[in-house]
Amino acid sequence: MSLNCNEINVILSELDLTGSFIQDIVQPGYDTLALYLYKNAAPLTLIICTKPDSCRIHATKRRIPKNNKPLRFMEFLRSHIRGAKILSCTQIDMQRIIRFELGHGEDQFYLYARLWSNAGTIALCSLDNTILDIMYRRPAKGEVTGGTFRLPETDSTRSEKVWPVRTFDDVQTAHQEKYPDDAPLTFNQKVDIWYSEYAASLSRESLLQQAEKWYTMRRSRQEAALERLIAKQESFKNADRLKHQGDLILSFGHLAAGDDKFLECTDYETGATVRIPIDPKKTPQENAAAYYERYKKQLSGSTQLEHEILLARKGLESLDKAYDAIRNEQNPVRIEQLLRQDSAPRQQQKKTHPGLDYTVDGWYILVGRDADENDELLRHHVKGSDMWLHTRDFPGGYVFIKNRPGKTVPLPILLYAGNLAVYYSKARKAGRADLYYTQVKFLRRAKNGPKGLVLPTHEKNLTVTLDQTMLNKLEELKKESEL
Repeated sequence: MSLNCNEINVILSELDLTGSFIQDIVQPGYDTLALYLYKNAAPLTLIICTKPDSCRIHATKRRIPKNNKPLRFMEFLRSHIRGAKILSCTQIDMQRIIRFELGHGEDQFYLYARLWSNAGTIALCSLDNTILDIMYRRPAKGEVTGGTFRLPETDSTRSEKVWPVRTFDDVQTAHQEKYPDDAPLTFNQKVDIWYSEYAASLSRESLLQQAEKWYTMRRSRQEAALERLIAKQESFKNADRLKHQGDLILSFGHLAAGDDKFLECTDYETGATVRIPIDPKKTPQENAAAYYERYKKQLSGSTQLEHEILLARKGLESLDKAYDAIRNEQNPVRIEQLLRQDSAPRQQQKKTHPGLDYTVDGWYILVGRDADENDELLRHHVKGSDMWLHTRDFPGGYVFIKNRPGKTVPLPILLYAGNLAVYYSKARKAGRADLYYTQVKFLRRAKNGPKGLVLPTHEKNLTVTLDQTMLNKLEELKKESEL
């Protein structure tokens, strides 16, 4: 339940915010703002929440968890009003709109907090109410940067309406039972306790229901993927049978007529008569080679599947741990943050750089997979002391090892990066290639050359044979970092 206009008035009267300095600003979520204030040598944390049915303003003793990534509105406020002084704090026409007049050096601003359910927002404006930035942008209402923050018209009938101030007797009673020697709670303290314990429990239950739904859907998808991998692994268990059939074709291929689609012969291991499908257009040697090729593919595929199954099982374990962490968290704000972080679609998660990245034993590796990614990494994401690797005589991606001051790149890290360079090049099928590597500062762009093309100097040579174990390890580290 949101605070009504009289309850907001009581809180503002108790807090007496005029003369406070804004030391810091934290935005734990998209609908909540915390102002860290300081006045008369006493700190105070002011919460402004615009969440529907929970719109409120009050001081709090609770720890405010920071969002995993800084939010746009918080960063804007920090750059404009951190260190500002609250010159006045006014409730507009006894409505649920609060105006803070702020002074920051020679600059002055209005910070509006509109605590209307389903239409709450916070806006920083100039003194003529031009919006500098706003928490929720509503273009249809003109509530965007450069628009005007419009105040509702004065309602002469508001004074005739009764807006009761809740007493929160249950909060006071519970507090007295727990702390019998304490003085009676102020209205602000009651509101803080009620929203942090009573209302928060309802909010927490709702969030846990969302978490359960998210967990169930995510786990069912991951379990289905694991079952498909296991089923595919079972189908690969007949790989030895393919090799044996190839051996039989080489031994008895002369028995097949020119147009036969099956070779019927006696299995020298079991003594039974078997029929082996063959291609009548191919010679026995070619048919046997086809069976051997399928045998090799299934054999290598079976090894890779074991690794993928291991990753899938680790993914389920990580999902279970994440869900347990959410269920054990008592702070609803933190639960909401965890849910928002884990349930965001991957395509909506903004990348800080193109290509792929891996972290191995503290070394950060970047991989460009085409000319555009190579060029972008070179221009904006690497420095002169970083290491660059690329295949000789084969087109492919650039691999960079970020420099660590005072440390030399160890051979295992160089081999990890070399495997990535071969894998993301035309040399992948060959499974082996020569690489050259040097520091980025020894690269120069080819004049009038295609995008991303560079000419190295001071380069050294490295011959790399693709190591599937290393590639699996890199993939495993990548999966763990994403979970």
